[in-house]
Amino acid sequence: MQTRNPILDDLAKVATGAASAFSGLRDEIESRVRDQMAKLLDGMNLPNREEFEVVKAMAAKAREENEELRARIAELEAKLAQR
Repeated sequence: MQTRNPILDDLAKVATGAASAFSGLRDEIESRVRDQMAKLLDGMNLPNREEFEVVKAMAAKAREENEELRARIAELEAKLAQR
């Protein structure tokens, strides 16, 4: 966009260049942050989704068994209390 005022034209060009530079800078920062996060996560030895689901199922089963055992213990304690 050309105006009659060359100062405004120059300011518009500078602003456009600055916006472009900041966009490139943002892209570079995002790329480096992604790389650093990938390195950090790789070093953490986290389980994959399948492993997580297996352990989650095992924990749910253990909670169920624990509740059943609590009920059984309560029954046995009640029988002992009656004697």
